[in-house]
Amino acid sequence: MRILLINKFLYPKGGDAISTLTTGKILSANGHEVVFWGMDHPDNPPYPFQEYFVSNVDYDSANGLGSRAREAMNILYSFEAKKKMAILLEKIKPDLVHLNNFAHQIGPSILDEFKKRCIPTAMTMHDYKLVCPAYRMLCKGEVCERCKDDRFYHCAINRCTRGSFFKSMVNMAEMYLHHKVLNIYDKIDLYISPSRFLKNKVEDMGLKAEVVYLPNCVDVEGFEPSFEWQERSIVYVGRLSHEKGVETLINAVREISDVELKIIGDGPLKGYLEEKVKNKNIANVAFLGYRTGKDLHDEIRKSMFLVIPSEWYENNPLTVIEAFALGKPVIGARIGGITELVRDWETGLTHTSGDVNDLREKIGLMLDSSNKIAEIGKKARSYVECELNAEVHYQRLMKIYQRAVQKNSQRQDYV
Repeated sequence: MRILLINKFLYPKGGDAISTLTTGKILSANGHEVVFWGMDHPDNPPYPFQEYFVSNVDYDSANGLGSRAREAMNILYSFEAKKKMAILLEKIKPDLVHLNNFAHQIGPSILDEFKKRCIPTAMTMHDYKLVCPAYRMLCKGEVCERCKDDRFYHCAINRCTRGSFFKSMVNMAEMYLHHKVLNIYDKIDLYISPSRFLKNKVEDMGLKAEVVYLPNCVDVEGFEPSFEWQERSIVYVGRLSHEKGVETLINAVREISDVELKIIGDGPLKGYLEEKVKNKNIANVAFLGYRTGKDLHDEIRKSMFLVIPSEWYENNPLTVIEAFALGKPVIGARIGGITELVRDWETGLTHTSGDVNDLREKIGLMLDSSNKIAEIGKKARSYVECELNAEVHYQRLMKIYQRAVQKNSQRQDYV
């Protein structure tokens, strides 16, 4: 098959991009022709057909009424993306399109071009954008489901998009236009959810489309496990933002003096968290900045275990799967799809999301049971090898693609 893989970011920026790139690698290894398409960005490696990528967009740098208005129009309906996609489709003629994250920087205008040509489409959901204008299902830092059953106006009322009334209004308008006026997301044949939690949640929130479950995976050959630890440290890997629960984690470990917490990542809370650690004289917390590849793997391998203290509806965190592949247990919050991966005393331990005392207790419990860490790490690695490896993922993905092709054919017969 010739497959068009779409994601707005096409370098390892986050879980959605890494998942997209991994999917492309797996498909190529199995003899399929893969074409990537997304947003032009200086961090992208060279890609065939990159001249047809959409222009680089940075919504954080938008200044002036005119600039903000243009970007708002692109969010609602990007004619640039649609035009470039039309040219690309004529050149490559894909058998199937696999969409990932494309909201805002690209937008759903491209879906019209796929349906015009009767091309089967599948979309992997990496967040809650189809049911939540601000995509994270958070309102003022708390889990929120107010937009259930298309009540998207709550986004504007509560300024859910970065506290901005203008941006929240744009996102509200986007949802009503795409879901209630254009019904544009109905043009996707099949949706893929990496967690059962996300699948159930978007359906409960009002999504009527067919959703199938396919968890994320890793290529285990690229992950050399270490079941022992070289230092008495634990690690957090991810974005430094409120919903990730990093401050809760810092508060939990500040009273556990015999272990060091290494925080790996970047984000809007970095400066605040660094200042807090300095002002409170928290000596056992170190900020290592952004790491990737071998540098990241080495830090995880040296540690005892990884902690993911999230306070939002996590989907199917690649960070957890990669830690398992490296032979490390995980302490994870009981929220979202985390508990589908982290199972008490099998692959790690779970704690009540947002509860400093419970998190501190579970970290202490794991440290006190250090003789079990290697055994749990081996079980975690085995789980990835058996259930979340590239070959299993490929076989499941092919069945999903076949289902998308079948549904697309049935649509044409109906028309």
